[in-house]
Amino acid sequence: MVNGALVNIPSYQVKPGDEISIREKSRNQSRIAQALSIATQIGFQDWVDVDEKGMKGVFKALPDRDQFLPEINENLVVELYSK
Repeated sequence: MVNGALVNIPSYQVKPGDEISIREKSRNQSRIAQALSIATQIGFQDWVDVDEKGMKGVFKALPDRDQFLPEINENLVVELYSK
């Protein structure tokens, strides 16, 4: 959910200040809990403020390219969404 509204568009673009949350019926899914646990261990980026208990976060600012993890291949993301 973004700002309390259900969003089902994978390419939805959030803006700084938008609140992203997990909808209530999805909070008990093991894959969501595992992803949050891994993210907590790795640490969160400066451009997002995360409330782990509330399963929500605020997108604070657009990240610079040097703030992306090195494992992210931008070309593969573009290729996926251009199909």
